[in-house]
Amino acid sequence: MPRVSLPRCLSLLCCFAMVAACADQGGRPPSPPAAVVRRTIDGDTISVVTRLGEETVRLLGVDAPETVHPRKPVGCFGREASRALRSLIPPGTVVVLSRDVETRDRYGRLLAYVRRASDGMLVNLEMVRRGAARPSTVAPNHTLSSVIRAAAARARAEGLGIWQTECTSRHLTQEPAQRDARHSRKPG
Repeated sequence: MPRVSLPRCLSLLCCFAMVAACADQGGRPPSPPAAVVRRTIDGDTISVVTRLGEETVRLLGVDAPETVHPRKPVGCFGREASRALRSLIPPGTVVVLSRDVETRDRYGRLLAYVRRASDGMLVNLEMVRRGAARPSTVAPNHTLSSVIRAAAARARAEGLGIWQTECTSRHLTQEPAQRDARHSRKPG
């Protein structure tokens, strides 16, 4: 897949912003912020260019197996999850970012539900539908948790992606919050 340069991303974003600025809002509230995908970092994190600059965005409501964590091994289906996200929103794709309650996580990443601008597809939900990610609700960000969990139940019943037999070890079937809490405990 060809790489899209940062100047190209910026020009796409400027064009999109100009079209949006010229559109008649007709008394409606302003549209959520648009961004252009720069790259996929892993199965639940992307880099985008907004009108304010580059942002790292963590997809809300989902957790994909690790591929780039400095202290954790690559998870079962991790590379496939990264490829799935890249195929849904390749570099240069215009996306719309929607927040929940919290704006950023403890790492400073922007937390967002990501929709493809071209067709409105909710990327977070589609990743779960494909079995490329599992639900992960971190309070207070739970607006779409019931929809995402329902999609995960269907993907699990069909044995898709991370729900394949070889990926259902005890570690993968724990809730992400439980795994994270276990790994963040201080020894002693």
